[in-house]
Amino acid sequence: MDAKKLIALVVIVFLGFWMFTDPSGLADASKSAATNGWDLTTQAFDGVIDFVGAMD
Repeated sequence: MDAKKLIALVVIVFLGFWMFTDPSGLADASKSAATNGWDLTTQAFDGVIDFVGAMD
């Protein structure tokens, strides 16, 4: 079995186990991850806008 497939399988099994044992914890973790991801994205775009604006 390929290592990537094995890692993907382990992650899927872990998330499935987490979903059935603590669904509210999984929801909180995914909400937090999405919020942090959005914050990083907006910071990256703000940095690009500031950089392009400074080139004038």
